Amino acid sequence: MSDHKKQRKILLDLAVTLDGFIEGKHGEIDWCIMEPDMKFTDFLNRIDTILYGRKSYDLWGQYIPDTYASADDKEIWDLILGMEKIVFSKTQTGTNQEVKFISENILEEIDALKRKPGKDIWLYGGASLITTLLNLGVVDEFRLSVHPVILGEGKPLFAEIKQRVNLKLIESKAYASGVVQLIYGLEE
Repeated sequence: MSDHKKQRKILLDLAVTLDGFIEGKHGEIDWCIMEPDMKFTDFLNRIDTILYGRKSYDLWGQYIPDTYASADDKEIWDLILGMEKIVFSKTQTGTNQEVKFISENILEEIDALKRKPGKDIWLYGGASLITTLLNLGVVDEFRLSVHPVILGEGKPLFAEIKQRVNLKLIESKAYASGVVQLIYGLEE
């Protein structure tokens, strides 16, 4: 029997509009639909680390739902708040109890993180970090929830990608709201 342990995967999981935007022109995400049938907590139980760009971390990395939030929302945010958070930033550095900042040697840091024991890793975003990690070839799975809306403008999911990435469809599921979740892995 081999002592080789399974390497952790980096999972890009996010909502996207039909025309490929992850947020509107003014940063709006009011088009985003979350259904209980999507079983987002199952995804969160598969991971133990979240990768953020600094702007995404500032917006969502420390978010706490208000007292009027649903029990499902509170469960989701409790899971998220309990995870290791790694923030990629050109301006902030250091580590504290809540977050580790990375500003250089990104590929080496990611390789070390993937070799570290634990669950899979959620690439939360933003767009600049997604582009960087995609161009470095370290994203293992793409979990896109395509929402039934066309914004016409906003922040695109993929921009400045330097090479083709061939993918294979692992799973797809349509929800009553019109959201279609597509899960792709790397083509071998």
